[in-house]
Amino acid sequence: MDGARGEIWCYSDRFSYRQGDTVLLQVSSTARHFAIEIVRDGGTETKVFERSGIAAFWQNTPDQCSVEGCGWKTVFEFKIEQSWPSGGYRLKLTAEGRDGQPIVCYHILIVLPERGQKPGRVLQVAATGTWLAYNTWGGSNHYDGITGPAGDQYSPVVSTQRPWGRGFVCLPPDAPRVPLEVRVPRMTVPRFPHKEWAYATGHSKKYASAGWASYDSHFFRFAERAGYAVDLASQHDLHFSPEILLDYDCVVFAGHDEYWTWEMRDAVDTFVEQGGGVARFAANFMWQTRLEDEGRQQVCYKYRARAEDPVYRSGDITRATISWEAPEIGRPGAQTFGLNATDGIYSGWGGFAPRGVRGFPIYRPEHWAFAGTGLFYGDLLGAESHIYGYEVDGLDYEIRGGLPYPSATSAAPDGLEILALGMATLVGECADFAPEDAILSDQDGRFVAELLCGDASSDNVDKVKRGSGMIVNFTRGKGEVFHASSCEWVAGLLRSDQAVERVTCNVFNRYLSRG
Repeated sequence: MDGARGEIWCYSDRFSYRQGDTVLLQVSSTARHFAIEIVRDGGTETKVFERSGIAAFWQNTPDQCSVEGCGWKTVFEFKIEQSWPSGGYRLKLTAEGRDGQPIVCYHILIVLPERGQKPGRVLQVAATGTWLAYNTWGGSNHYDGITGPAGDQYSPVVSTQRPWGRGFVCLPPDAPRVPLEVRVPRMTVPRFPHKEWAYATGHSKKYASAGWASYDSHFFRFAERAGYAVDLASQHDLHFSPEILLDYDCVVFAGHDEYWTWEMRDAVDTFVEQGGGVARFAANFMWQTRLEDEGRQQVCYKYRARAEDPVYRSGDITRATISWEAPEIGRPGAQTFGLNATDGIYSGWGGFAPRGVRGFPIYRPEHWAFAGTGLFYGDLLGAESHIYGYEVDGLDYEIRGGLPYPSATSAAPDGLEILALGMATLVGECADFAPEDAILSDQDGRFVAELLCGDASSDNVDKVKRGSGMIVNFTRGKGEVFHASSCEWVAGLLRSDQAVERVTCNVFNRYLSRG
């Protein structure tokens, strides 16, 4: 905090608003005045608001603001106009630093659609649960932190009432993505170019793992530029107002979408059962969360859940904040989206298949989703644009007659077809390097072994460490789900990969015609 040039930060009271709502903006600044510009970040950028000369002041922040929230006073208010269509709105706050040069802060808010049936429109749901889990602002998130007795643990509770880390809302076009785009020579200790870039430029080290800038924005822009009418909501809206889905024929999830509440899943399952089409171009369906304090805090104990989550001592154990695959939850991830993270996960970065496939190997090219792509059996979809990774979802499967099928123990929905299948791993393995040289080590392999097999013995880790990434399709009730399980599907849209664009449009066109 309080860098030599001075700083400006902000957050809003909520993630999303309807037309006519008032936004309360909490701002802390070393400068006495700032200017604000608001742009709708869609297929085209449209400036909707600007003002300068707004008074500001520095606001102190609690040490545990990542957990408790910053508690800042509202500095500026503005109204969501009736003329602002649904979408993502990027706020840019600019002030003068101590050296006379600009200091800048970015924030994102979502304008919700009007209520009512919307035939022909798509609803994209932003992965705000995952944004929260990775946000590093204030020192702690669900991965690293300054909580715990020694001040060195990740926090199982994170607050919405704090700014976003740099890079979560806005990025320069040359910001590295997580999958390796450089050729990795053999016998090379794994490197992480996105982390190196973040350290060198002052961005959050998790900027490439979650957020509007790295994932959700690219899908939203593509869909609008491709001619689709798209509205936007947050996962928090899915949790508190699940009926929002029922106004649409097609709902889409994109990018890195890892953290979900039970209620969010209920909303999706109900939507599909009643005839909706779910298009999930996203991956890493891993953790159950809980929302507390009217949605201002997200709870996920993760690896420490069985020891620390209070619901294990008293409460509904099915709401434990652990992997969906935990036996005590009784709700495997595949029941909603056909796939899960524990049977998938890492590929194409660090020590996780760094020279592996960059696209999806195709097994069922005759499927309707591949019409117009020219793909044959064994071809790779999206290899040129590197759509496979950095995390993917899979299933336990078997090969019969050269085609993959869900195994009897996979928990896959009836009739699920595996259209494409690639390799993934929970452990970065190489005969020449120890797991700890991959930075992430074998922690996830040991966790899944304990989760599913009872303990993290080497034999049990060996049973669970090899995963897969899949594209699947299935029907349930009156509805249908298409799941292309890769965080990086959006890279194919960002890089104008025609085959990836064609598959995306095929799914949209099919589901929009269901109504």
